[in-house]
Amino acid sequence: MGLQLITHTITFDQEDKQMALVDWNDNLSVNIKEVDSEHKKLIGMINELHSAMGSGKGKDAMGKILGGLVEYTETHFSYEENLMQKHNYPGYLSHKGLHDALTRQVRDLQSKFREGKALVTVEVMNFLKDWLTNHIQNADKKYGPFLTGKGVV
Repeated sequence: MGLQLITHTITFDQEDKQMALVDWNDNLSVNIKEVDSEHKKLIGMINELHSAMGSGKGKDAMGKILGGLVEYTETHFSYEENLMQKHNYPGYLSHKGLHDALTRQVRDLQSKFREGKALVTVEVMNFLKDWLTNHIQNADKKYGPFLTGKGVV
């Protein structure tokens, strides 16, 4: 199994005049409506941080966005994991391990931020962007066909 390379383009959204760091597209879809909707929200949070950075407010937005990401990723991961368990997805334990690792990393970033330790906003943003898009492309795409084959839409 080869590693799929993912490229990101920054596009100009004429409607809100903001540059998006990650645009939703069909390559990110797992073809499960609720999961795709939640992924779009996570991408929106990353784009919110990117937008705040572009307007010089990245540090101010960091605390709010990290808090939202911690809360939302836990909710989203729980939803995905419940689907996998309900339908006996064979890759569940491995996938849960990926979720647990990201949760720890985001909580660590949040702790460092709260303790006043220097966080470079662009590094945090790029870490989150890369993790999310790679996770969807390489891990979530594996359970998508399995779950849709079980009737999950």
